[in-house]
Amino acid sequence: MLHYIDFVPQQTRPPGLFDVGEYEDFDAAVVACNEWLASHKVKLVNMETVVLPNIWSRYEEGSRDASLHTSGEMPSSWHQILRCWYMDIE
Repeated sequence: MLHYIDFVPQQTRPPGLFDVGEYEDFDAAVVACNEWLASHKVKLVNMETVVLPNIWSRYEEGSRDASLHTSGEMPSSWHQILRCWYMDIE
């Protein structure tokens, strides 16, 4: 069966009224993915980078949210994540 897992750079400081949030860099997601792959017996099918808007917004559900919103009236933050597609080893 096909599965996926997302490795998302974590928010290190939430945005404030006049400040943007701070996040880990993409390398942190790559390190987390390598650690996960080393500790799980899976067959790697594909890796991809995905860029998603506003995944840290209180109105969104992160990288698995199927309906992420942007608007020309409001600022948007776009985040690059690493998605790993894999199959269980039988």
